[in-house]
Amino acid sequence: MSTETQEPPPSETLYIRNIKENIKIPVLKESLDAAFSLYGPILDIIAHGNIRMRGQAFVVFEDVETAKRALDEVQGFPLFGDDQPLEIHFAKSKSDAVVSKAGEEELEEHRKIRLAEKDRKKAEFEAAQKKRKRQGGALSSGRPSKKSALGASDEQLPPNKILFLQNLPDDITADQLTETFEEYAGFFEVRLVPGRKGIAFVEYETDENAVVAKQGTEDLKLGDKPVKVTFARK
Repeated sequence: MSTETQEPPPSETLYIRNIKENIKIPVLKESLDAAFSLYGPILDIIAHGNIRMRGQAFVVFEDVETAKRALDEVQGFPLFGDDQPLEIHFAKSKSDAVVSKAGEEELEEHRKIRLAEKDRKKAEFEAAQKKRKRQGGALSSGRPSKKSALGASDEQLPPNKILFLQNLPDDITADQLTETFEEYAGFFEVRLVPGRKGIAFVEYETDENAVVAKQGTEDLKLGDKPVKVTFARK
């Protein structure tokens, strides 16, 4: 894999990130509506308070041209008057509000596809668990003692929700790593280490989420460097 990721094509739905995480959801929706409704009618604003969705939201417009104009003009805007500029991209998938305009049948099909994708990710997780069992490291078998974990090599560390990345390119950014690791369910955040090049941490909501992400990035390359992905020491 490389640091180059393909931007989603223009669509009616904007994906917004880098929002202050301590903003209450009703206040966030009102602020997004005030900022984006200047460009055209808004069909829906999606924002949740769970860990995975903190600092993120979706704004759904009636048409693509309106969404394009809003993306260009609001990109980098400090929504709450601080130095935290919004990062805006087109969403990777269509929202229910957009699909529903085509009719109930299309909306039902859209929901079926979304559920199928959810099932696919669940199957990936279950396959990863079975693989660990075959390797003698099933999650259900219990964790090694703290003493044995301290003496373990990186590859032998017990699963936890934080991955430790080594051998990263010196110029890697948090955004580049996010684009790679947010593809896996339960992604929470990337943390670079100030003053230290070549390493980073990636946190997920659960140990199981991190297991799937680790399995999926075993052969990860960023630039021309093979990245070492292990569980973090506790």
